[in-house]
Amino acid sequence: MLPEMKRSVWLALAALAAGCVSAMCAFQSPFREYPGQEYDNFPLPPDYQEKTEFVFARLMYPDAPGGLGGFGRGGRGRGGRGFMADWRQGYTWWTNDYPRADRHLLAALRRLTRAQVRSVEQPVNLEDGDDVYDWPFLYAATFNWQLTDFQVAKLRDYLDRGGFLICDDFWGDAAWQVFMASMSRVYPDRTPVDIPDNDPVFHTVYDLDKRYQISGQWSLRSGVPYMNGGVDPHWRGIYDGKGRLVVAIWFNNDTGDSWEWADAPEYPERYSALGIRMAVNHMVYAMTH
Repeated sequence: MLPEMKRSVWLALAALAAGCVSAMCAFQSPFREYPGQEYDNFPLPPDYQEKTEFVFARLMYPDAPGGLGGFGRGGRGRGGRGFMADWRQGYTWWTNDYPRADRHLLAALRRLTRAQVRSVEQPVNLEDGDDVYDWPFLYAATFNWQLTDFQVAKLRDYLDRGGFLICDDFWGDAAWQVFMASMSRVYPDRTPVDIPDNDPVFHTVYDLDKRYQISGQWSLRSGVPYMNGGVDPHWRGIYDGKGRLVVAIWFNNDTGDSWEWADAPEYPERYSALGIRMAVNHMVYAMTH
């Protein structure tokens, strides 16, 4: 067993899972998949139809009009289709690093935790009736999102009911403004704050007091570990009225790339080491708080 493991957390997680897994599995929608900006034919693992107690759910969303460009590198995606396609059909910014990052992370979660984890992700559309409420954990690569009024209201209701959202992979002041244009409508009454080092989310499984910027695979080409002026990494959050973290914001970090490229020998291991540990901690936090 890993030395950093908190035995009490796993006991609580096991008790929680035993009590709710049957109800959760009963309502999970079938697996679905969309073409991504970078991948449209990634192999499916054999358990892709299994209903499990934890599923990594990825939030689908519309792009902001005009966009922010391709991370300052002359565009990104499949021949520019990411900026023209219908977001409900894939290709757009919500598919950044999808599905390779998701499936690499899920393989790690299966090794490092005792939770029953499916090896594939689930794209979640806030417009699909009550579907979002069956997935208590959401991840979003929020580089260029713009939520509709309906989606804003649905996301706020989801979070108020106990849901949990991670926002990742956006850099610099311009991207922060685009991000906040939607998030401030979800929570007009709350402001993101830097999460203190002693917050439980940094200590559920691993002690993560000493964090560092997680750079992407693109930095191997550029030689610069940040983009768009995002020099300083931040781990910010929004808390509910009872002090529970409901939105984790990984700003000036490319944690998704740390999962996507975890098996690439040329990609620095230290990035994947922190990125996977961050995901494990947040998954356990979401399921136990």
